[in-house]
Amino acid sequence: MKTIQQAVTDIINKTPFIEEALYDKLINVSSLARIIKPEVEKMLKKDIKEGAIMMAINRISPSSVLKIRKNIRKIALSSGDFIMRSDLCDYTYKNTNTLVPKITKLLNDIGSNSDNFFTISQGVFETSIVISKKLVGKIENFFKDETVLWSATNLASLTIKLPKSNIEQSGIYYFILKQLAWANIPVQEVISTTHEITIVVKETDIKETFAILMDMKLS
Repeated sequence: MKTIQQAVTDIINKTPFIEEALYDKLINVSSLARIIKPEVEKMLKKDIKEGAIMMAINRISPSSVLKIRKNIRKIALSSGDFIMRSDLCDYTYKNTNTLVPKITKLLNDIGSNSDNFFTISQGVFETSIVISKKLVGKIENFFKDETVLWSATNLASLTIKLPKSNIEQSGIYYFILKQLAWANIPVQEVISTTHEITIVVKETDIKETFAILMDMKLS
């Protein structure tokens, strides 16, 4: 059977926000103990005193958080320049047998012009295409017979180039996206390759997004 310490640790580890807030002393331990008390009691199938839960919370080691933060900071400092693009649009289409051939035709039509922003993210049921605003006419013409599930305009993107070591470090994306979540910035799309992550937000949020990520890199 689990101990109180194991139960409390499991509950807190399921919520990284709580774990980090505890480390930064942003959470009142007594209040947290009161909140998780019902879940602890459910896991252990018996009544638990709030004081015992508080003691278990205070015993949780921050070593894992410290290790991740240290490695994240190292990777952030060694990352390349941030690349920002504006005047973007986002279209999400239902996957069909005719969609991929049309995407191929559109790519051939656009060519390799570096002034154009064009990314494709294909899921199981839908495909999202983020493009430069000036290409909207082309995409609406090529995909006029396809089912649009969602679309948005007035977007901007920030691309972060990551070093090769990022694939060995857990928590990279979490630490990046966490900063935006805490700032209440709604992320429209996250596009990633092995050594790049592109975050798409509303144009009204791009300055704050850039400032937050630069602060993370330089702090």
